[in-house]
Amino acid sequence: MSNLLILLILLSGCNFALPDNAEFLTLVEELDTPQKIGNYMLENFTYEEHDFYTLEPYELWETKKGDCDDFSAFGVFVADHHGYETYQIKIFDNSFYSHYVAVYDENIWYSITDNRYYYFGFDNFREIVDYVCDIRLKDWTKYIVSNYWNDIIETNFSDSFKLF
Repeated sequence: MSNLLILLILLSGCNFALPDNAEFLTLVEELDTPQKIGNYMLENFTYEEHDFYTLEPYELWETKKGDCDDFSAFGVFVADHHGYETYQIKIFDNSFYSHYVAVYDENIWYSITDNRYYYFGFDNFREIVDYVCDIRLKDWTKYIVSNYWNDIIETNFSDSFKLF
């Protein structure tokens, strides 16, 4: 119970509203590694597109349906609670849509959850973007890396990026 009280105090300063749900808070405590977070999302969440808004982590947990930015926000939220340095990468290609990936600094490498799937062994953000686009057979034009507090850490444009 004292862990739940500490969790309530620590999370009150983040970007998301705190739920009044002991089951959710207990789950956050249990998902203490990026791999556990990815496994939980894979087993419990299904993909459902939300074009113009991002669910808060608690809303995703309640509905069990979300898209890449919902999954990314959930992963970053939970991992940040456990002291991981976390990031989100927003990847653009030549389409209307962008794609979000959650990134976790595991000290020896970066790992990611990408639409609920956990991958590890990356050395830098560019390597992550290249990998994520390769498995989707897409060419990225731009990516933006933000930390947990939405501060932009890195931005990069591809050589093929065209504004018009």
